[in-house]
Amino acid sequence: MLKTLLLVFISLNAFALEISLQGAKENHQPYSTFHIKDEDKFLCQEFKDDFDAVSKIVCAFPKAPSQKIKKLQNNFFEIDTEIKNKTFFLVIKPYQKMKLFSIVFDLSKEDTTFSADIKLSNHWMIVGYMDEMPYLEKHEYSDAAINFPFTYAKDMLPYVGSLDIKGNPVYIKKVGDVTEYIKIKKYYEEKNYEFTLELINDIMKEYPNSLFKAELLFYKIRAYSKLDENDKLIEAAKEYLREYSSDENVAEVLSLIAKSYTKLGMNSDGDYFFDRLFSEHPESIYADWGYIYMAESLEVEGSASRARTLYEKVLSHSNDIDIAAEAAFKLARNHMANSNAKDAAVQIEKIVKAKPEYFSSIDIYKSMDMMYDLADNTQLIQASAIAKALVEKMQPVEDEYEELVRNVGIWLSKTQMKKEALLALNKYLELFKDGMYAQEVQIAKDALFFDVSDENASVKLNTYDKLMQEYQNDSIGNKAIYEKAKLLLQNERFAEALAMEQELLKLNPQEYQDTQEIITQAAIGTMKQALNVKECNSVLLISSQYKIELSDEWDDGVYECAMKGADFALAKKMADKNLKSKDIQHRKKWLYRYIKVDFATGNYSNVIEASKELVALIKDDENSEYKDVYRTVFDTYHRLENQQMMIESITELIKAYKDDYRDIERYVAVMAVGSEIKDNNMVIEYGEKIMGIQESSDSHAQSPFVEFALYQAYSDKENYNRALEIIQSLDAVELSKNNRARQKYLLGTVLEKLWRDDAAQKAYQAAIDAEPTSAWAELAKSAKAL
Repeated sequence: MLKTLLLVFISLNAFALEISLQGAKENHQPYSTFHIKDEDKFLCQEFKDDFDAVSKIVCAFPKAPSQKIKKLQNNFFEIDTEIKNKTFFLVIKPYQKMKLFSIVFDLSKEDTTFSADIKLSNHWMIVGYMDEMPYLEKHEYSDAAINFPFTYAKDMLPYVGSLDIKGNPVYIKKVGDVTEYIKIKKYYEEKNYEFTLELINDIMKEYPNSLFKAELLFYKIRAYSKLDENDKLIEAAKEYLREYSSDENVAEVLSLIAKSYTKLGMNSDGDYFFDRLFSEHPESIYADWGYIYMAESLEVEGSASRARTLYEKVLSHSNDIDIAAEAAFKLARNHMANSNAKDAAVQIEKIVKAKPEYFSSIDIYKSMDMMYDLADNTQLIQASAIAKALVEKMQPVEDEYEELVRNVGIWLSKTQMKKEALLALNKYLELFKDGMYAQEVQIAKDALFFDVSDENASVKLNTYDKLMQEYQNDSIGNKAIYEKAKLLLQNERFAEALAMEQELLKLNPQEYQDTQEIITQAAIGTMKQALNVKECNSVLLISSQYKIELSDEWDDGVYECAMKGADFALAKKMADKNLKSKDIQHRKKWLYRYIKVDFATGNYSNVIEASKELVALIKDDENSEYKDVYRTVFDTYHRLENQQMMIESITELIKAYKDDYRDIERYVAVMAVGSEIKDNNMVIEYGEKIMGIQESSDSHAQSPFVEFALYQAYSDKENYNRALEIIQSLDAVELSKNNRARQKYLLGTVLEKLWRDDAAQKAYQAAIDAEPTSAWAELAKSAKAL
């Protein structure tokens, strides 16, 4: 019999993996069992030595656990872990003997069993023992034997059920708190938090040993959070975390206790629970809520930028729409508090598109405060969107309803959303004919008429709108939609026609067979108009959304917009289609553009190859508009740090542009190469060019670097007179004190070499006077003392 029930029990939950290690005795002989369970089937395999004894057992899983499993051992097993090629292994080695069993049948639920030789299972058991296997007797089976299933039923023999530690039957008494617990959940969902708490306290008093104690305590914590009773929440949460540390709701409790501590100003305590939440439950949605709560506390402390970073982190990470909406709204408030109304509007737009009902789910006055803040900062579209979202969840008899309907219409009438404005204004006049804002709304509605320049078209469009409004989902209304779209196309109002896309797509395709063609033509027309006025954002958006490919005559504009908008794939596509043109001028233009795209995207090998072809085409044209390719070639080799080709390509560049101020930094780069490879001739050649360019342009952007480098090169070549001229030229250039001290010291040095000792002494003194504490002054003092 089982003498000692449970000596050791260890359970680890990681990617739904459970392992438990147990010890017991049978007939005074100790043994141990090791259970491994997972929700997915996995492989376990025995490995035997030369004496047919199990030397180790290995279990393999397709992914590693989220938490590290420490090495385990008892008197029978040593359990370790390995990760190889993204596969997680449990390796079990015996101290005595051991045997592997697959647990296929649950005898508490099934009444049939048979000998099952399987490779994969959700549950494996390893038994460690001294000499004889406890409880089990091993039999040898013939390969020719039939594996008959064994079936039993509980009602065929006396059945006791579960036993306690003394071997007595365990009786499970029906609890009386189940119904009350269900009521608690109902009250909480109805936001009746005070009554929820009252009922929880009654239940816990009447049923102190309730099976639902963890859930009751959990709902108490949630109710305290909703009522902002932070002291009580902390007390309840501590008890919960102490008693139910492995409960599935721990992550939410950690987020709420951390939030309460920070609200009470106890930030160090809050940080402790935030750290636990983020480290122990990084993938839980409550980790994202935790970041939101932490950001709120940072805002209270005045750390708006750090809070903003956390809100943005939640937005980029969370897939939960409620969390994302909350983070976006708080981020919008953060932006608004820091006078960034446009950024706030972007966040509000996200909520409008994803979950507009959010604005009515929170305190309506918080939403209205945001709405008016946006309106005051000219973000009228987003302000009206909040108003509209609130209206859709309200009844006309509510106090704020009339004001909100007015806001939608008035604000939209001041934007390009005239159609939506007209609908909103008409709605107000229909509901509040003699309302507080009726005169203002009527004036705004009348003003919309002047937004259309073609009077005849205006009359028709106005008629269509009325028909569409009055005959929604009717044949007349559908006809009005179709005719309005065609009229907009005829008047080249392509963007407005394109805005009707969803309405056109809802029409019966059998009756209106060319609706897709209308949408395509509207998209093409909108794209062309945007190209004409260089509205590149619209061009790129339409090109991507509608897969529009215009005729070749638009390639120039599409390419320019693609480059401006950094859509290099589209720009490359435009260049590729024109590269094989037989027209040499056309080919040169697109070859040049092809090079620009590849240079911008870092495809330098393509730049070099294509540049060779373009250079060959323009080499005899000194005034070619594409000779800028020489600069691109040099810059490419510069980025590739190819010094030899930099030297070769600068020669071609000089031939094309002579000494151009725009190339001065390229000359500096070559001069630096000369310095690096100790080529004084190269330093002198390009240094003199830089000096000449600076003198002609009356600019000394590269001074004193170039003068110091030239001075050294001439000195190395013992051309002291030219070195003197170079260093003296800095007298007319404004220098820092340190550089002036350096210049005067170098001046003294070259004067000494020219046997002009008196002048050298004066120069050394000037170096000392310029910056007495500099290293150059110290050198000057030493030189002067010699």
